[in-house]
Amino acid sequence: MLDGTRSTILLVDDSPENLVVLSELLQPEFRVRVAISGEKALRVVSRAPLPDLVLLDVMMPDMDGYAVFERLRADPLTADTPVIFVTAMDSDEAETRGLDVGAADYIAKPVNPRILLARVRTQLELKRARDLLRDQNAQLELEVRRRMRDNVLTEQVSILALAHLAEIRDPETGNHLRRTQRYVHALAQQLRDHPRFETFLAGRTIEELARSAPLHDIGKVGIPDHILRKPGRLSADEWEVMKTHAKLGSLAIEQAERDAERPVEFLALAKDIAHYHHEKWDGSGYPEGLAGDAIPIAARLMALADVFDALISRRVYKAPMGFAEARDIILAGRGAHFDPDVTDAFMARFEEFCEIATRFGEIEA
Repeated sequence: MLDGTRSTILLVDDSPENLVVLSELLQPEFRVRVAISGEKALRVVSRAPLPDLVLLDVMMPDMDGYAVFERLRADPLTADTPVIFVTAMDSDEAETRGLDVGAADYIAKPVNPRILLARVRTQLELKRARDLLRDQNAQLELEVRRRMRDNVLTEQVSILALAHLAEIRDPETGNHLRRTQRYVHALAQQLRDHPRFETFLAGRTIEELARSAPLHDIGKVGIPDHILRKPGRLSADEWEVMKTHAKLGSLAIEQAERDAERPVEFLALAKDIAHYHHEKWDGSGYPEGLAGDAIPIAARLMALADVFDALISRRVYKAPMGFAEARDIILAGRGAHFDPDVTDAFMARFEEFCEIATRFGEIEA
């Protein structure tokens, strides 16, 4: 057998004679390392090749076997290395104590060579099986993580593809999706410990919110081109048609929910955002005229993010506002258009909003 494939056994005993006997017994089959004290064993054990098994005497001066065992278990390098106590302490109480502290086996001296070899082989086989299982579990975990990443990426791409259907038909939106997604995330992070919001924003909700946000205007795919792409302000009748995009988006996402084999958390959030992100805190919004806490939290966050981005963006009928002017308008809407606490979160994260807006600004033609 090639030396590189042989299991390594560390013998720890304060008796040189015992080390010689055990070494001669084990060396034909295994690679053997020796230490004549507990202190030396702890120095040897961390050097390659690491032992696959430790045969450890109990009665040694300065540091006994139990103390060595405790140190081995405390070291991540050797925490899982099996240890067999080999000792002249052959009472039932001593054996029970050795097994209770976690030893893999307990062999009394003088050793029976055939029994010792059989138990050593058994422990090494068990260790190989454990190592194989651990490696397989690690590979399985990596594969599961990879597939989860792939699924998340596929989901994110699908969400953005759907959202871009609306964006493509409304060329003025530009990087609006990216900006509002990050605005919503910033607001949620600011509010995650707020008593009114902490329950809702627990767990994975913040990330799900950010993933859902790009679908807020998906209903615009149902708005006729002559209204959606009109180069100017809408008439009253046209505006009534435009407002239906909130309900259209909600219905489309609701249909996707029904078609899904199981509940999909981000779709529920996306539906609330699409349906209610034009509602106002004072009840003067659309399409349902909801007020206050009746408006879903996800939609309240999106409402502020959407308005801020509209204010700072160029439209055919208006120039973009400066950040400070947009901030003042948002602040003026506190308690009227926007949830007061969401407005306060915006003020706390205003610099981050400005950074996002700058980073994902529009590219001039």
